[in-house]
Amino acid sequence: MKTKFLSLFAMAALFTAVVSCKNDNKNETEAAEAEAAVEATAEATKYMVDKEASEIKWLGEKPTGTHDGVVGLESGVVRVEGEQISGSFLIDMTSITVQDLEGDQKASLEDHLKGTVEGKEGDFFNVQKFPTAAFEITGVTEGEDGKKMMSGNLTLKETKKNIEFPVTYEVSGNTMMLKSEPFTIDRTDWNVNYGSKSVFDNLGDKFINDDIELEFTIVANQQM
Repeated sequence: MKTKFLSLFAMAALFTAVVSCKNDNKNETEAAEAEAAVEATAEATKYMVDKEASEIKWLGEKPTGTHDGVVGLESGVVRVEGEQISGSFLIDMTSITVQDLEGDQKASLEDHLKGTVEGKEGDFFNVQKFPTAAFEITGVTEGEDGKKMMSGNLTLKETKKNIEFPVTYEVSGNTMMLKSEPFTIDRTDWNVNYGSKSVFDNLGDKFINDDIELEFTIVANQQM
């Protein structure tokens, strides 16, 4: 009996540890009302985004597995003055790419996400109506653990919400790299509702998780 109790206790402790680690690493954001963007001064150094070197990784989950891919940037500018960062980016939603599939399956999911399938235009991002998304920086602060936390307004499908997530950045020569840790947004906050069990009833195990994990890398070059 004692051995059985200890085994159950060990399993419970392991489960708690796994769940705890998973939640700690998730960096869940809470969508809030949009805020005013940071205003740069004339003395701030201006960097123009290199869209070929920059990308946003995404990961979506459902009961049967995950899908992942990237989205490119259309343009963007970052301004740096000491510890203050400002800037904004346009995200090219027509560039949504799926990386874990090939052939017809890859093309089918990309078309569905983009909304280029007749009758399914509004399921996800409807890029024909909303070809770009946007992000504008509203502040950078230092968190309790010493991490830099960036807040900004994310606009998707004409809905603008403020989110916050951990970032690192560095300047090397004339190049700046701004990189986020992986973080999640609740897609339904931006009216991306397809397959959401928090929006639709009776989906059974045919639902798609509301959380989308994002991770961005921005490379920008100083404008001379």
